[in-house]
Amino acid sequence: MIKIYTIGVYNTTEQSYFDKLVQNHIDLFCDIRQRRGVRGKQYKYVNSQYLQAKLAELGIPYLYIKELAPTEEIRQKQKRADKENNETKKQRTELGELFANEYGRQILDAFNMDAFVQELQERDVKNVLFFCVEEYAEACHRSLVAKRLAEKLGCEITNL
Repeated sequence: MIKIYTIGVYNTTEQSYFDKLVQNHIDLFCDIRQRRGVRGKQYKYVNSQYLQAKLAELGIPYLYIKELAPTEEIRQKQKRADKENNETKKQRTELGELFANEYGRQILDAFNMDAFVQELQERDVKNVLFFCVEEYAEACHRSLVAKRLAEKLGCEITNL
């Protein structure tokens, strides 16, 4: 049985972030960000090259799935919702309905989840993790990806 995990980076430290991966025996790290970098020094450990090197050091395979990143058009819908709700991306605790609907229709419906499940099985993955930056999974598209996969596999999701 495959277990699904999600993780964000905001309000973590490098130590706490990688400790969570090791403690939960993550054996496939899926990066589903549109841009694989974060501004500033505070979260440099999730910039693509550094992240991949650290994961390799920990023996955790890295997979970038650009097809699961929201388009700029979809991201703009969430930015407008954030502005209407007078909150920033870091403050957000849930996704807007318009973003969730568009992301589901344009991205998830087009993604071949069956092929992905087959890849997980071929790799003998037990603990797959989806990563993006937001602190709360419900405030990020990774929650939608995890939910869709969980429905297909009939399993639960753990948000780290």
